Amino acid sequence: MAWAQETPSPAPEQPAAAPFPEEAIPNVAAPCVQPAPMVRLEDYDGPLKKVVGEFARPLERKTVHPRHYKPEAKLCTLTLKDKFILFVQDSVDPVNFLSTGFDAGLDQAQNNDPSYGQGAAGYGRRYGADFGGGVSSRFFKDFAYPWIFSEDPRYYRLARGSGKQRLLHAMEHAVVAHRDDGRRMFNFSEWLGTTSAIVLNNTYHPDARRGVAPTAERLGYSILQDMGYDVLREFWPEISKKFRLPFRGESVPGAANSESSPATR
Repeated sequence: MAWAQETPSPAPEQPAAAPFPEEAIPNVAAPCVQPAPMVRLEDYDGPLKKVVGEFARPLERKTVHPRHYKPEAKLCTLTLKDKFILFVQDSVDPVNFLSTGFDAGLDQAQNNDPSYGQGAAGYGRRYGADFGGGVSSRFFKDFAYPWIFSEDPRYYRLARGSGKQRLLHAMEHAVVAHRDDGRRMFNFSEWLGTTSAIVLNNTYHPDARRGVAPTAERLGYSILQDMGYDVLREFWPEISKKFRLPFRGESVPGAANSESSPATR
């Protein structure tokens, strides 16, 4: 007699092993806090509101004001897109058009670049050369080299300590900058960007002196000029408050909404 063969029932499926906690929870980037926003014309109620606001805006645009952060939070830095926008905003700022016109007038009065000639045509050539030099300088220092070296092109105010400490901090920025991750680094953008702009600027000024010595002289002058702007950025709140110029000031410690929500970088 044949024995009936029973088909063995399949063993119950074992539930998949739960992943280790390190695998189940992805790494979440540490929260970052947005710096204080730039100055706005609406924040100023003094005389010549629009004129003063336009001249103050370039100083505020490249300044990071200290905020009251949580210990575990990091300061949000600029993305590649943000750096490009900073370059564009700096380049098309109305103050740049005015200052370029003034510089071109001085160049024409001193007959710099005599091959450009005089009159309206000569002034137009000088204006174009000066404006092109400014745009190329901002391109290298605000966008190109900050992107290459992962550098934040803005100035970080100290806003505390003695006047001497703050002055040295502002002057130090010509040599020391911040990486995108917040660490300190050599200010490649200042030195390489200025040098690149000077070399390129020679193509806009055919009569300019060339060589190592003239280039080093213009490099030193430009670095000192940028250092002066950083000193002005450091003490701008005190200057603006004394002369009733546009500046909102800093958030009060513990005030509501003093920190923005965390953002990924």
